[in-house]
Amino acid sequence: MTDTPRKDDSSRSNSEDSPSPNRPLHGQNPDLDAESQTFLPKHNAGKNASVSMSVFNLGNAIMGSGILGLSFAMANTGIALFVILLVVVAVFSLYSVHLLLKTANEAGAVVYESLGHKAFGIPGKLAASWSITMQNIGAMSSYLFIIKYELPIVIQSFTGANDGEWYIYGDYLIILVSIIVILPLSLLRNLSSLGYTSGLSLLCMVFFLIVVIIKKFQIPCPLPVPDSGNKTMHMFNSDNATTDDDTCKPKYFVYNSQTVYAIPIITFAFVCHPTILPMYDELKDRSRRKMQNVANVSFLAMFIMYLLAALFGYLTFNIHVGPELLHTYSKFYKHDILLLVVRLAVLAAVTLTVPVVLFPIRTSVGHLLFPKKYFSWIRHVIITLSLLAGTNILVIFVPSIRDIFGFIGASAAAMLIFILPSALYIKLVKKESMISAQKIMALMFLILGLVVMFVCMTLITYGWIVNSMKDQGH
Repeated sequence: MTDTPRKDDSSRSNSEDSPSPNRPLHGQNPDLDAESQTFLPKHNAGKNASVSMSVFNLGNAIMGSGILGLSFAMANTGIALFVILLVVVAVFSLYSVHLLLKTANEAGAVVYESLGHKAFGIPGKLAASWSITMQNIGAMSSYLFIIKYELPIVIQSFTGANDGEWYIYGDYLIILVSIIVILPLSLLRNLSSLGYTSGLSLLCMVFFLIVVIIKKFQIPCPLPVPDSGNKTMHMFNSDNATTDDDTCKPKYFVYNSQTVYAIPIITFAFVCHPTILPMYDELKDRSRRKMQNVANVSFLAMFIMYLLAALFGYLTFNIHVGPELLHTYSKFYKHDILLLVVRLAVLAAVTLTVPVVLFPIRTSVGHLLFPKKYFSWIRHVIITLSLLAGTNILVIFVPSIRDIFGFIGASAAAMLIFILPSALYIKLVKKESMISAQKIMALMFLILGLVVMFVCMTLITYGWIVNSMKDQGH
């Protein structure tokens, strides 16, 4: 008699934490073509990723160029408000991971597009694909922005070239780097070997954080008068002109015309949701509780790194911090050897990461436009060239990385963190009624995401219009 309840409890626990045998999670994307299979062999080779390795991999997925914009967000919100926003977005991101994992167990799928299709048909698949594509295009653009603004400084440091030389012009350099380095790597069918650059990228960002902390105690306040002759150095916030005495005094609550970018920038920095489900599928002895613990540890580690980078970057430059922190240092200390080493490391990491980010966009576009076609080199090359050319044009004509962080964070990142996880949960988790506490919380989360996206997009668009009118002299 005592054995029967124990067995029932065990099966109930297994059904909650693991997928049903009738709906196995592994291999639930029949649309994947040969290109996708070769790119993600580890997802098809078995579930053997340890918890510690999964924490490292998820940390890599969370960490990215978004860390470079957080000091700018703090400068335009104040320390206290920034910390509040950072905590809120981190907690909401973890809650959306919880919703995704529970939905994946119920629906038996580990691909965002597949969940969207199961829940809402073709519109759901398109929404998921669009969000992931836009998020990755935003990441690619942010990496190219780093190349655009940092590579000229590196070349000048080594060659002593004058500002007028063509080979230190950022727009030319991103085109050259795209053709010479990024395009050949992007044309490979199997980019799995480039996946190791995520580890390099994380190490570079850790190194960057250490330098940010060191420089806070080396750079005096008030700051020296910067050399503003370089034509590539026009990324700074002109709205915040004030006295040097005010510059050295940190603020705890700030509101100005740039504050609206804070939430999108922070949201952009925490997006990793397209990788959650594949990592869940790969986890050894998988359970939903174990994957949630992986997410908790990874988000906590990245939260600490983000907070330290934002705080020490802000305390160093205060109101003079730019939308891209690494570039802010070059405005005042262009020839610093330690900063030059950091710049080289970050440039190498982002250049090698662009093809990795481009790969899932190309695969998603191929599935949408040619869902039942076999691999074709002509189609492969055309899609790659189109994506890379379009991203280059975007980076050349968009004035600041702040606009990339803001727009993508307010649209695609909001979709991936707030809207899609809650909508999929509400639609696919059938065992809970719509009046249950879980469904009501998910509905409130969905409404919050829609409000955040609408308000941020509206204010950002309004800011663009106002700035455009100012530039035209109206």
